[in-house]
Amino acid sequence: MSSSGPLWPCSVLVVDDDATMATTLQEFLQREGYVVAVAFSAAEALAVQERDPHISVALVDLIMSPTDGLTLMEQLHSRNPDLAVVLMTGYGTIETAIEAIKRGAEDYLTKPFDREAVRKKIARLMEVFTLRGRVAQLEASLERSPCFGNFVYVSPVMQRVMERSRTAAATDVAVLLLGETGTGKEMLARAIHMASPRARRPFVPVNCGALPHELVESELFGVRRGAFTGAYTDAPGIFAGAAGGTVFLDEIGEMPKDVQVKLLRVLQEGELRPVGSPTPIQVDVRVVSASNRPLAALRAERLREDLYFRIATLVIELPPLRSRREDILALAQHFIAQMARRYGRQIQLARSALELLLHHPFPGNVRELENILEGAAALCMDDSQTITDLDLKPLLNDTIDPGIPSSLSGQPLSMERLERFAIQHALSVCHGNRTKAAALLGISRDTLYRKLRQSKNGS
Repeated sequence: MSSSGPLWPCSVLVVDDDATMATTLQEFLQREGYVVAVAFSAAEALAVQERDPHISVALVDLIMSPTDGLTLMEQLHSRNPDLAVVLMTGYGTIETAIEAIKRGAEDYLTKPFDREAVRKKIARLMEVFTLRGRVAQLEASLERSPCFGNFVYVSPVMQRVMERSRTAAATDVAVLLLGETGTGKEMLARAIHMASPRARRPFVPVNCGALPHELVESELFGVRRGAFTGAYTDAPGIFAGAAGGTVFLDEIGEMPKDVQVKLLRVLQEGELRPVGSPTPIQVDVRVVSASNRPLAALRAERLREDLYFRIATLVIELPPLRSRREDILALAQHFIAQMARRYGRQIQLARSALELLLHHPFPGNVRELENILEGAAALCMDDSQTITDLDLKPLLNDTIDPGIPSSLSGQPLSMERLERFAIQHALSVCHGNRTKAAALLGISRDTLYRKLRQSKNGS
């Protein structure tokens, strides 16, 4: 057995009435590390499937007698719709194989076999099979951990993130979340709060980078009437308003250094002094902070060292989506299921679309993946939709820069593409509601429908 071949806890079924061909293929796949069963007829193949209903991939010869490969494929699928069937065919019948793909086959192989092509195709199908199993395990685990139920993952790195997050939730220590934009830092902070003893008290998110510099202190710690021009009444501030709960300080590195000194006192002494107040007040809050900056830069350039050690008792780093690509399938299935319920119609993701997603860098991470799928689903007006790579390619190009679409070739953007981007963005913002999207775009609903049809038809 090859030491480099993957050891899969699942089976491959080879069906071919040519015993030499079937045995040769069996021996090759076994050297690659797979558990392989062989059948020389459709009847034998169905008997093997009955003994082992969890076979993940079946390689079926197209031309067999008395039952051909297409008929056998339908019989296998009637017992297990998720079984991946790859048809094997000679060069003269490729057109028939392509037609079979339209009828439910996953792929086809031509005889004589290119061993590298066989290796790659089986590995790809096994990867999807394994990921589907992990998704099922995930769904079961979510039922046991409802506070973290919004997180969809199968990757080991995210499993470790969730383990640390559950540990954090069981304590009252300060937590620092690190990760790129779109990785879910606020969602994780909220989950930690909801799984903690403070769950019944407020969770108050604050974007430190969005607060005006001159108002940061009063917004966080409160203000007394007359403290400055415009302060006509007492205002409690964010920390006092979150008493007993959790304050989430997003983009903590954008907080001015002079305000960091006062935040440090809140964390050390459990008390704060509203702007204009001569006396401090006691406050009981937990602080969860977050930043999209690398840890080294955050410590060296953005935070006071003493404050860093106070807010970073436990550091949890959320990995970018491009470093946990095995989660893309789980996330895509999750988002597609949500959209199908929202739009009240069937939506599926073709394998060609999935492979395109698996190779996309996702600079906007999970948020970008959701927006791409939302745009593809919203732009289709059919009762039943299968999202393909052709549906996704324009949206993937448009999301290279999350703010403004840019041309991959460096050429000027066409008005058509800019218009398509505007429609897709409006539909995403309005969660697929075409009436609201038309109003947002300043066009009539009929005009929006016409443009959607033009976009779908490629005109």
